[in-house]
Amino acid sequence: MKKILFRKLLFDCLVFFLITLFSVGIIIWVFQAVNFLDIIVEGGRDYFVYLNFSLLNFPKIISKLIPFVLFFSFLYVIAKYELNNELIIFWNFGINKIELINFFIKFSFLIMLIQIFLTVLVVPKTQDLARSFLRTSNINYLEGFVKPRVFNDAVKGLTIYSNSKDEDGSLNEIYLKKGTGNTFQVTYAKKGKFKQIGKNQFLELNSGETISVVDDKITSFRFSKTDFNLSNFEDNTTTYKKTQEVATLDLTRCYHNLLELKFFKIDKTFQVENCRIDNIDNILKELYKRMIIPLYIPVLILISLLLIFKSKENTNYARYRVLIFLIGLSTIIISEMTIRLINEDIFNNIKFFIIPIILIVSLYLIYFFKFKFVR
Repeated sequence: MKKILFRKLLFDCLVFFLITLFSVGIIIWVFQAVNFLDIIVEGGRDYFVYLNFSLLNFPKIISKLIPFVLFFSFLYVIAKYELNNELIIFWNFGINKIELINFFIKFSFLIMLIQIFLTVLVVPKTQDLARSFLRTSNINYLEGFVKPRVFNDAVKGLTIYSNSKDEDGSLNEIYLKKGTGNTFQVTYAKKGKFKQIGKNQFLELNSGETISVVDDKITSFRFSKTDFNLSNFEDNTTTYKKTQEVATLDLTRCYHNLLELKFFKIDKTFQVENCRIDNIDNILKELYKRMIIPLYIPVLILISLLLIFKSKENTNYARYRVLIFLIGLSTIIISEMTIRLINEDIFNNIKFFIIPIILIVSLYLIYFFKFKFVR
C-alpha cells in the first residue's frame, strides 16, 4: 500500500511538472523564435537554417526551466494534497514522514542526473549544432534584407544603400562600399537588381561608376552594365564557437592543460576554441554551471517538502506556503548568482562547490531528527 501511495503522489507531481515544463518552454521558445527571425530578415539565411537553429535552442530552454518548474510543481502538488486532506491518508496507513522524505530524495537525485546529462552533454551539443548551421550556410536572401534609405551592413565588409525599391525588387540610386581602411571600393549605380546564377548571387548594376582607393591611389571607371558578385561575402552573425558551445570534455581538457595539472595524460597539442589563459574564468564558470548547479535540484525538492512540517489547520499555513516558496526562489537566484563569483582561484571556488552538498545534508538531518521516531 505504501508503494501505491508513493507512486500516486510522484505521478501527480511528475504530470504537473512535465505539463508545466513543456507549456512554459514552448511559450518561451516561440518568443525566442520570433527574435531569431533576424537570421532571415537581416542575415539573409533561408528558412531551413532558421528552423533548425530555433529548434536546437529548445533543450537549452528546458534545462534552464527545470529547477524552478520542478520546485514549483512539488510545492503546488504537496500543498494541494494537504488542502484536500490526502496527506492524512499517508499518515493513517502508518507511513513515517521520514519514509516520504527518503522516497523523494532518491527521486531528486534521479532528476539531478537527468539535468546533468542535459547540461553536460545535450545542451552544448545542440548549441554547437545550431551554430554550425550558421557557419556552414550561405546568405540566400540578400534581396530581402536590403531596406531603402538605410545603410545595410549585415554583410561583412560590404555596405549597401539604395534610395528606393520598386515592387519588382529593383533598387534605385545604389551605393556600395567594399573594404575598409586605406583600401576600399565605392560603386554608384542608377539601377540594380539581384539575380542568382547557380549557387552564386550577383547584383546587376546599370549606369554607374566604380571608384577604387588603394593606398591613397584613386582609380575609377564608368559602366553601363556590370555584375557585382556577392557570393564571396559573409554576414556579420557570430559564427565562431563560443565557450558555452564547447563540449564538456574539451573544456575539462582545456582547463587541465592551461593549469598544467598532472591528473590525466592529455596531449599538449590538444586544441579547442577559446582555450586561452585569459578565458579561464569563463571556462570555469561554464563547467560550474553544467556540473555543480544541478546539485541544487535535491535542495529544492527538500525545501518544497518543508510543507509537511505544518498542517492546513495551522492559522499561519498560507503564510508558511508563501515563505517556503520565497525560500526556494531565493535558493534558485543565489545558485545563479554564485556563477559570477567563480574565478581561477580554485580554493575560492571550493566553497561554492560544497554549498549545495552542505544544504542537502543539513536539510536531510533536520528531517531525520524531526521525523525519525514520529509519524
